[in-house]
Amino acid sequence: MMDELDQRLLDALQDNAREPTAALARRLRVSRSTVQSRIQRLEERGVIAGYTVRLSDETARRMIRAHVSLNLSPKLTAAVVQALKRIPEVRALHAISGAHDLIAVVRTGTMEEMDALIDRIGAIDGIERTTSSIIMATKFER
Repeated sequence: MMDELDQRLLDALQDNAREPTAALARRLRVSRSTVQSRIQRLEERGVIAGYTVRLSDETARRMIRAHVSLNLSPKLTAAVVQALKRIPEVRALHAISGAHDLIAVVRTGTMEEMDALIDRIGAIDGIERTTSSIIMATKFER
């Protein structure tokens, strides 16, 4: 069970996972040892599964990003998921409700690479149709 302090600590780490423990303690108004023990406990319980790098706004703006909605053949869903997992440009894959079955979040360096990636995704056995939406701008991200 997580309490309010755990949630505030997670929020702070999601803002900046490299923030020093002492700075987190000041921000949360608790002792440094409390922050260290809470982080350790959250890691041990699997609440914190790892740490990652968030790209700068400038770097992210140079990347071509898109959401690719997928309609699948129901019997081939597991195979499609495994095939998409092997494509590094597919950054996330979500099962969704509505007109589509899955939505892939993809990222490439150029529009030519994006075009080739979408063709590659569409050629996977079990994908019946794709609908792509290029991300023009990110207004905010957490």
